[in-house]
Amino acid sequence: MPLDKKLQVIPLGGLGEFGMHMMAIRYGEDIIVIDSGMMFPEDDLLGVDIVTPDLTFLKENRSQIRALMLTHGHEDHIGAVAFFLEEFDVPVYGTPFTLSLVERRLDEYDMTGTQLKPVKPKDIVNVGPFSVEFIHVTHSIVSCVALAITTPLGVIIHTGDFKVDPTPTDNELFDLHTLAEYGKRGVLLLLSDSTNADRPGYSESERAIRPRLEDIFNRAEGRLVVSCFSSSIHRLQQILDLSRDFKRKVAIVGRSMTQVTEIAHRHGLLNIPDGVLIRPQDLNETKASKVAILISGTQGEPMSALSRAAVDSHKHVTIGRGDTVVLSSRIIPGNEKTIFRMIDHLSKRGADVMYGSMNPPLHVSGHGSQEELRLVLNLVRPRYFVPVHGEYRQLAKHVRLASHLQGIGLEESFVMETGEVLEFDSRGARRSGRVTVGRICIDSGAVGEIVGDMVIKDRRVIAEDGIVLPILAINKHTGKIEAAPSIVSRGFALEDDKEFMASARECVMRTLELSSSEEKTDPGMIKEKIRSDLKRFINRETQRRPLIMPVILEI
Repeated sequence: MPLDKKLQVIPLGGLGEFGMHMMAIRYGEDIIVIDSGMMFPEDDLLGVDIVTPDLTFLKENRSQIRALMLTHGHEDHIGAVAFFLEEFDVPVYGTPFTLSLVERRLDEYDMTGTQLKPVKPKDIVNVGPFSVEFIHVTHSIVSCVALAITTPLGVIIHTGDFKVDPTPTDNELFDLHTLAEYGKRGVLLLLSDSTNADRPGYSESERAIRPRLEDIFNRAEGRLVVSCFSSSIHRLQQILDLSRDFKRKVAIVGRSMTQVTEIAHRHGLLNIPDGVLIRPQDLNETKASKVAILISGTQGEPMSALSRAAVDSHKHVTIGRGDTVVLSSRIIPGNEKTIFRMIDHLSKRGADVMYGSMNPPLHVSGHGSQEELRLVLNLVRPRYFVPVHGEYRQLAKHVRLASHLQGIGLEESFVMETGEVLEFDSRGARRSGRVTVGRICIDSGAVGEIVGDMVIKDRRVIAEDGIVLPILAINKHTGKIEAAPSIVSRGFALEDDKEFMASARECVMRTLELSSSEEKTDPGMIKEKIRSDLKRFINRETQRRPLIMPVILEI
């Protein structure tokens, strides 16, 4: 059977893990790629800013790549687009809002001249032997689409991330009708979001949080500080509307929050009531009971706007007794320690902090639960099924959810891993080997500054620039510095320069002197401030970039 009679589906990231979503679909000599996402590093990836999929397979087949198709604008689906476009000059298709989020990232990397092709739901794009229809779906971010990919061997439906929200705040319903039409005509393969495959029932509508928010607005006496993911445009709209209704002025604080709200407003996806916005610098001139603050930092990131406000080090936002702080987001596994430390700081300041599970809820999932997954399966009725977007346990659970279709259209389901090849021809589908996959660790967030997995163990940067360890002893209760900081270095060109090392210690001392006692009792925040200031000092003085790892001894 010649190659041009075979269709291959090749996951390059996002199966068996959360993040790094990327899928290649090949027919003959033509490849289209779906999504190009990133994931944030685990604690053991020292010095790494983001992790992206290994593009070796695509590089080996560079001449066959025809286009990149984007399902939506979350970072785990578009965060690596800049690195993809650094290698491949092909058209990128996505909704206007999604492409604007991509442009924001490209601007950060000073990349221009890319072929961004805006599409809207129901549009059909022809690329080589593929015909791709974009289908509107509901999710926690606006302007999301599923993809119906017509190939010479049949139709592939890729859902992207979704939930079936019956009452979305923008009244743009999930286009179940189009999915059902494809199901009637016949679907070769369904690739479906599995994130909540282990959660029974239905995911709640975004409107479900409004009663809780109304109650909070009604009871809050001082400043109302709300933090949610900046991409949650539906959530932001509800907060803006309630602020108008309760006659509160809104300040938007934090770079990501500001940028994404501006993009959404420009595309007509976020309606900002007249006269409701004030500048962050005007907060102190506005009565506390008449203020609502939309602020970034739900996950307690050490240098986020909310984390800095929690220790009174933000230049515009102060939080004190009588204020209400609302964390309208889920706690991402692994972030518990930093989030609860931030909540402790806010509580010390006398704020009423609201977070976690409540009824009515403060946060709802953007992914469909079991009944929604069953609904999509029943509408599409694919011949073959592959669950995507989830860890192995979710993929396996999703396959079990599809078992009721076995024998009435569904021939086989595959729980696949990243790198496996699923191949189709006139006889059906089968696993067909593996391609090279893996993780590329991006250091310092710049295109091209890539380190491989092996480098994480012995850090190439240590060989080139050495390692610098500022060591401090701080009283964990008072934040008092118990002894002058010392600096230990290895493999650093100026480690024997006593004058330089003395200046470096002075830099650390200046950072400590300018930090509040609460910042000093927060190891995550004080480490980040020392690392950032010392990195700038050393780079300015030596043009070197050693690995800097502050060590805090709490006594």
